[in-house]
Amino acid sequence: MAVKGGVFVDKKKKTIFLVDDNVTNLNIGKDILAEKYNVVTIPSARKMFDMLVKIIPDLILLDIEMPELNGYETIKLLKSNDATSDIPVIFLTVLGDSSSELAGLTLGAVDYISKPFSPQLLAKRIEVHMTIESQKEALKKYNENLLGMVHEKTKTVMDLQNAILRTIAELVECRDCATGGHIERTQNYLQILVDSLRGSGLYRNEIESWNIDFFVQSSQLHDVGKIGVKDNILNKPTKLTVEEFEEMKTHTTFGVDVIEKIQKSTVEDAFLEHAKIFAGTHHEKWDGSGYPNGLAGNAIPLQGRLMAIADVYDALISERPYKKAFTHEDAVRIISNGRGTHFDPVLVDVFLQNEQAFKEVAKKIK
Repeated sequence: MAVKGGVFVDKKKKTIFLVDDNVTNLNIGKDILAEKYNVVTIPSARKMFDMLVKIIPDLILLDIEMPELNGYETIKLLKSNDATSDIPVIFLTVLGDSSSELAGLTLGAVDYISKPFSPQLLAKRIEVHMTIESQKEALKKYNENLLGMVHEKTKTVMDLQNAILRTIAELVECRDCATGGHIERTQNYLQILVDSLRGSGLYRNEIESWNIDFFVQSSQLHDVGKIGVKDNILNKPTKLTVEEFEEMKTHTTFGVDVIEKIQKSTVEDAFLEHAKIFAGTHHEKWDGSGYPNGLAGNAIPLQGRLMAIADVYDALISERPYKKAFTHEDAVRIISNGRGTHFDPVLVDVFLQNEQAFKEVAKKIK
């Protein structure tokens, strides 16, 4: 036994509120039901609402004809409150006309029981509704468990996809000896830019259509096409010749080809859509002078415009065999000067608002 709201209740039993302004009905009802249920007798709807603050019952037996608040008014209040809207209500009434029953059912009652009570009928009707509620609760728990299993399975699939992406990306990074940490840093830069865009509402339509987890993960493959570039070009310690640079540029189109081949062999390829765009467009420039397709302005997908800033910033602050690392301040100045030529002007402004966060990422991930 336990005390709830000043009432002794047996935790093993369901709790019923019996609400009626007639003391005789309260006593008869309690006598019929008390052996199987915790029965709380309440003489008015007002007092029932006071009790609901302390105890939420499993079912309410509610008289229709009561002073102050009648049954119809009471059930409207119950259904308008999230805390009480799911409590099943059975009306108690001496009214026998179908219009009264219809009115109550329309307001959300689950059943009608006529007074004076038939003990067997009252007990059986309540038993049926308690069974229904138990089944509903069991189904709810089953669905919650099933949903949890789906979420867990989804997380497992996403973890596997991310592991595959990272493995491929690390394979590329291992071949390109000069770009250690580049993939992880650019992921962090992209996250900073996208979070800022979402906070400001800029490019909202495009970003709202993205799965941000897929977006960030897929950015790991932006340089996957370097798999097809010869080692003597990829790791050349001096500046590339014109011919060598032309071959290096093919890593964009080759990357798209690689990702499309992967897409053909998998059913779930949504996480690769961003990757393909990253791979094919991160070297396009706002003024149309980039490669491989010479796209300009908003014709360049937003993913490519974002990666252009992340990629160039990281290249500038990183040491290469053919150049020393620029300072953060120099990198910021170069990107700022590329506003409207190399880079989307809106994204340059966002970058400038977050350049210290970029600096922190670069400092943290060597």
